[in-house]
Amino acid sequence: MTLPSRPPPPAPPDRVSHAYEEIRDLIVRGRLAPGTRIHETEAALRLGSSRTPVRAALQRLQQEGYVTGATPGRRARPTVTPLTLDDARELFSIVGDVEGLAAERAAELPGPARRALARRLTRINEDYLRAASGRRPEPDRLFWLDTVFHRTYVEAGAGSRLLALHDAIKPQVERYVRVYQTALLEAIQTSVREHRVIVEKIETGPPEAAHLAVRANWRNAADRMRAVIGSRGETGAW
Repeated sequence: MTLPSRPPPPAPPDRVSHAYEEIRDLIVRGRLAPGTRIHETEAALRLGSSRTPVRAALQRLQQEGYVTGATPGRRARPTVTPLTLDDARELFSIVGDVEGLAAERAAELPGPARRALARRLTRINEDYLRAASGRRPEPDRLFWLDTVFHRTYVEAGAGSRLLALHDAIKPQVERYVRVYQTALLEAIQTSVREHRVIVEKIETGPPEAAHLAVRANWRNAADRMRAVIGSRGETGAW
């Protein structure tokens, strides 16, 4: 009797994690463009790895929404997930809820901690405004300052579970911002004003108002993103 062949043993977790992080970074930073086919063999060669950890990494990336079609089997055709209007609407809403809950909890901190947090956020927001007001604003620095602003109050208010959710979903938004960021520069003044409201509500409360201020910021960001995608078109869609 011929015994069925055994599946290959799972790749060591560190190799899978390395492949996952490397491929995700390429996707998030736009170096693997939306709609791009990912070939396991080429990815393995690039990473200096075997195909087994790459395959496991791609399956994880599919679970998180970065890749489509990474199903087990020889005919799997993993592709970088396109950037679409519907996806942007859903992602920005999720991030708004996650960060809004973190802001609400930050607004429940003791008074001295809230005031110190508000001062940090204000400094970051002022740096953001100055960077945007220069003769040649640097998109990467603007993106970094905006990211630091949001992450600061998230870390101040979120517990481990909420931070894990934020870590999983926020890079998905980064994909959109990096691809369309040049068209979003005009909205930075508006973002700065919305950030000021977030700071005020975190410092003075009530906590529910901080949550609503964050959600409003992300809802408006989603509207701006939809307008940009509507004029420039979806990226990587087929």
